Amino acid sequence: MGQVHAHATSTQLGDLTEAGSIKEAIGAHPAVTATKSMTGHLFGAAGALGAVAAVLALRDGILPATANLTEPDPRLEPDVVAGAPRRGTAGAALVNSFGFGGHNASLVFTAAR
Repeated sequence: MGQVHAHATSTQLGDLTEAGSIKEAIGAHPAVTATKSMTGHLFGAAGALGAVAAVLALRDGILPATANLTEPDPRLEPDVVAGAPRRGTAGAALVNSFGFGGHNASLVFTAAR
C-alpha cells in the first residue's frame, strides 16, 4: 500500500482535479490523506508540513485522517482516509503541493525497511 498526502484545498474543482490526477498517475489504490483539514492552509509552509506528516506516517505506520470529511463526493475514486487515523504500512508516500502562479511540486518518500 502507498499513501498520498494531497494538497486538497477543499474546493470542488481542485479536489476533483487532484483526485483524477492521482488516479491517472498511480491508480485509485493509495490511501489519500489531507492534513490541511486540521491545520488550515499554511501557504508557503503547507508543503513542508505535508512532507513531515507523510514521513511520520511512513515511520509510525499511522495514516492521518482527513478531518471533517463526512460526505465525500462520490466522484472521488481514491481511498480517502477519513474519520479516524488508519494503521497501515506504506512503502512510499507522494506529497503534492501546489501554489499560486503554477508553482507545483510533488515529492516521493520511501520507507527504509
